[in-house]
Amino acid sequence: MPAATNEWSAAPRRTLRQYQVDAFAERPFSGNPAAVCPLDDWPDDSLLQAIAEENNLSETAFFVPSAKGFHLRWFTPVCEVDLCGHATLAAAHVIFSESATNLSQIIFETRSGDLSVRRWKKLIELDFPAIPLATCGCPDPLVAALGATPCEVLGADIYVAVFECEDQIRSLSPDFGRVVQLDKRAVCVTAPGRDVDFVSRYFAPKMGVPEDPVTGSAHCKLVPYWSARLGKKELTALQVSKRGGRLKCTLEGDRVLMAGQAVTVMQAELFL
Repeated sequence: MPAATNEWSAAPRRTLRQYQVDAFAERPFSGNPAAVCPLDDWPDDSLLQAIAEENNLSETAFFVPSAKGFHLRWFTPVCEVDLCGHATLAAAHVIFSESATNLSQIIFETRSGDLSVRRWKKLIELDFPAIPLATCGCPDPLVAALGATPCEVLGADIYVAVFECEDQIRSLSPDFGRVVQLDKRAVCVTAPGRDVDFVSRYFAPKMGVPEDPVTGSAHCKLVPYWSARLGKKELTALQVSKRGGRLKCTLEGDRVLMAGQAVTVMQAELFL
């Protein structure tokens, strides 16, 4: 009987270098892991999605050189997304440390426009769009999914549920089966922090990520909210997932600056 084949086996095999980077992390095995694949050109999207599914991390970042710097795309195990903070930081970390050690700034061309990333002391700083939130009611399905009633609910493409204190955020145990059924793609929960300005967690099972360890894109929404509430432009944030991650954030007009560290924990070769 002939050996089983798949759509990749008919083509000549190629080798790709891949890195695994812990983003918003000061040490390995903390923060949010992302895979990063540098490419010379774009293969078929189905291959990019297959690599992301194989990695089974919250995000896999792919980039190719461009006139401005690099084209950058992000894939979860199930789909491509419009914006991802931690995988952008991870991609910049790989470029700064592996191929462009003399650069101090990178421009990424993305589905969310041009994103600027720069080295800042020991940190990498992301320049992302600020995304406003609108006040909305507290739907019963959201309360059932979280198993708790927030004091305020805000909305954009996700729900942002605001609670009174950090302990409530840490103790939440969502019903992911109910979270998947909500009419928005994810739920972010947040509250004032004990040692930082605010804390958060992020649940996105609909996107193939039950709980994201550290979510840069969510802070595009959280920073404007907490800046207005606390009356300050510079904020410290902690995502209190199991792995945890710290961010130094600044609101500058319609932009959110997020800074953190990153650590390479693995290098590998993909045989395609």
